[in-house]
Amino acid sequence: MARVAVPLQLSREATRPRDGRLVRCAGATMGVGWTAQAVIPDGVGEAQIRTAVQAAVDEVVAQMSDWEPDSDLSRFNAAAPGWVDVPEGLLTVVRAGLELSEATGGAFDPTLGRLVGLWGFGPAGRVEAPPAEAALALAPAGWRSLELDEPRGRIRQPGGLSLDLSGIAKGYGVDRAGRAIEALGVCDWLVEIGGELRGAGVKPSGEPWFVEIEAPPGAAFEPLLIALHGLAVATSGEWRRSFEHQGRRYGHTLDPATRRPLAHGVEQVTVLHEACMQADALCTSLAVLGPEGGPAFAEAAGLAVRFVIRDGDGMREVFSPAFAAMLD
Repeated sequence: MARVAVPLQLSREATRPRDGRLVRCAGATMGVGWTAQAVIPDGVGEAQIRTAVQAAVDEVVAQMSDWEPDSDLSRFNAAAPGWVDVPEGLLTVVRAGLELSEATGGAFDPTLGRLVGLWGFGPAGRVEAPPAEAALALAPAGWRSLELDEPRGRIRQPGGLSLDLSGIAKGYGVDRAGRAIEALGVCDWLVEIGGELRGAGVKPSGEPWFVEIEAPPGAAFEPLLIALHGLAVATSGEWRRSFEHQGRRYGHTLDPATRRPLAHGVEQVTVLHEACMQADALCTSLAVLGPEGGPAFAEAAGLAVRFVIRDGDGMREVFSPAFAAMLD
């Protein structure tokens, strides 16, 4: 039997169905795909939704993709030491990342680009074996070395530092696409990019935007559905991007403290938040904090989080109090 998580505080306006036609459209972005559903009123066409969402996510790619050599992020990563002018969106995301770095004691670190590449999860492509310890030790990284000058719209490149925003940019893209849809006068919508989602309003039937959380391979949990009334959901899973070497699996989430993939048994983290950017980045942070530190941080911060933790050959779920309350 499916379990359903529902926001505890729902306004009448948020759950009131509105007249309109439900449309669905999709496109490509960030190496994955995007989908959007929207209840469009008279005067708004499906093509407008598709064009607005694609333009929004294309802007994110142009600013924040390290896979695009001409992006603003790639330009910063290749820059000589000194101040680099950046667009507002990129500055916003980096600032949010640094705020989370501070709050989590460095569990989230947007400066791990060199290390991500060494482990085979960056634009340079996959590797067949772990990198040498000397290479890991020498790779420039460290969020405290990054300085922002927000009034002038610039970030200081200390020299050789490579930003990687893969743990936050998709979520920002979902938020950005949602704002683009709302700018057309649409109140009811659901946007998804690579498994990160945010919903507003309801379907024409009055039903919420229900989404099912994917379970890790081999897990035997009951299905988990989320009602996205004004909520975003992001899920990280170590099995999605990984490689094996000599019988050991190496996942894509790196621990900034060890400069190595996680090895403490956190298999999956799902975060519910009003903003998808925060949900996305919190997934990475809480996974890094580990099977004890992650739940403790989530409880102290009042975050709605579900952890899947591997114990030997099995897996168990851990729900933060805020998430558990939504299931009651």
